[in-house]
Amino acid sequence: MNTPFVIERVYDAPVEKVWQAITNKDKMKEWYFDLKEFKPELGFEFEFVGGSKEKSYVHLCRITEVIDGRKLSHTWSYKDYPGSSEVTFELFEEGGKTRLRLTHTGLESFPAERDFARQSFEAGWTQIIGTNLKNYLEEK
Repeated sequence: MNTPFVIERVYDAPVEKVWQAITNKDKMKEWYFDLKEFKPELGFEFEFVGGSKEKSYVHLCRITEVIDGRKLSHTWSYKDYPGSSEVTFELFEEGGKTRLRLTHTGLESFPAERDFARQSFEAGWTQIIGTNLKNYLEEK
């Protein structure tokens, strides 16, 4: 199954605020992962730890595309595990609100284990994009 996972959400926030949320490490730790360092620059490499309740994994990432205020892509792989994927965040202005489309390709390249199953990514991204980021951006 080589179908990318795609999730879209519209936030009651301007594009600039959403862009800052997905590119500023201090803002990212509020809703995403706590990164030691992050720069939205082509070739920049970063890592973080995340996973299931049972096991944590070191995620290894490298920025592959940046269109300021509109698009951010990075690789996504795991230390000591085969497979490589790519995550793309795309932002679209919609009358003062922002539509975010997240596309995660290459999921089928990971080992056939529960933590790497498509359903795990679907649940994770739905929580991260659908709940965590929404709550962060729309706090009054």
